[in-house]
Amino acid sequence: MTIDEFIRNAVQEDIGEGDHTSLACISAEAVGRAKMIVKENGVVAGAGIAEQIFYFIDPNLQVKMLTQEGTRVEKDTVIMTVSGKARSILMAERLALNCIQRMCGIATLTRNVVNKLEGLETKILDTRKTTPGIRFLEKLAVQTGGGVNHRFGLYDMMMIKDNHIDYAGGIEAAISLADDYRRNHGLNINLEIEARNLQEVEKILSVGLIDRIMLDNFSFDDLKKAVALIPDHIETEASGGITIKNARLYAECGVDFISMGALTHSVNSLDISLKAY
Repeated sequence: MTIDEFIRNAVQEDIGEGDHTSLACISAEAVGRAKMIVKENGVVAGAGIAEQIFYFIDPNLQVKMLTQEGTRVEKDTVIMTVSGKARSILMAERLALNCIQRMCGIATLTRNVVNKLEGLETKILDTRKTTPGIRFLEKLAVQTGGGVNHRFGLYDMMMIKDNHIDYAGGIEAAISLADDYRRNHGLNINLEIEARNLQEVEKILSVGLIDRIMLDNFSFDDLKKAVALIPDHIETEASGGITIKNARLYAECGVDFISMGALTHSVNSLDISLKAY
């Protein structure tokens, strides 16, 4: 989905046949101005999307950006101002806020986790645990916060998880079938596999053919042992129950990546408001 398609769908969902309240209360000639204010400390993400929403509603609105994407701001910072027809500002208000609030929340949490790993080489990954229809916005927010996008969908990376292994008949069969598939279809994509314990790591390594091993719900001791077993040309990823409080402990085990579904599936939106002035 493109940004234009997303905005078009969002506007249709919200406005439908018309903003009857604004049409009733506000004169067509009335003009106004408003400022978008951050009500808690955080990282700015999605300001450009919000700007596009205002212009989609009314190309004659004037939006002035006062912050940059990825900037850490403090409470009461004004992100942008908008001026023009009052009806247009009111029609765009909630859509713009919904997007920027969620994206700022994701970027803020991501940045906080990234800061926890300062001095280490481990990168923070997002997951596919996103809101259907706006995955591209949420993953963009992760990038803005300093994280790294994992695969965007099922099509740009092969990832053999526990259910794939069970359905395929075991680790060896799953890896062999997946590798054959990508070669036969000319797919230049990486192959990752989930390991649930050290025994599975050893079995995976005996087969080879993979690019990354996801070490799921490993204890810190077993995670260190797994990293020691896995050769450098195979990437390592820790997953399962990782939070901002324990992320550094996982990273200190030596993994290349930490994946955190919490970056998108349980994040709090940043509190932002649009106020007339």
